[in-house]
Amino acid sequence: MANQHRGYVDVTLDKQRRFKFDLNALTELEDALGKPVTQLNDGTVGMRELRAMIWAGLLHESPDLTLRETGDIIDLERIEEITEKVTEAMTAAFPQGGGKNGKGGPGGIGQRPSTSHSGRSL
Repeated sequence: MANQHRGYVDVTLDKQRRFKFDLNALTELEDALGKPVTQLNDGTVGMRELRAMIWAGLLHESPDLTLRETGDIIDLERIEEITEKVTEAMTAAFPQGGGKNGKGGPGGIGQRPSTSHSGRSL
């Protein structure tokens, strides 16, 4: 369940957790990926980017969490559901229609990233 006013989105991983993409999380995400978050909508989002997004979204509650530990708590059988939760949290951070381009936040962040894995959209 999302708390749109605070930007939290509940997700079940290894336990019940909450994603939140505040400025700190987005900055950490950019550092981890070596590119601006605005480029995440420019193409496909792979597993590396998805893991980093999940990690950054959890830092507010687990500041010592590592990328490797994040990979360990992700159940690949539920990857589509988890991806939807990440997208929901990004949308909460950058509501659609709020950016200059009418596509959400900077560069359209807040829209579902186009990702494919084994022919499925993530």
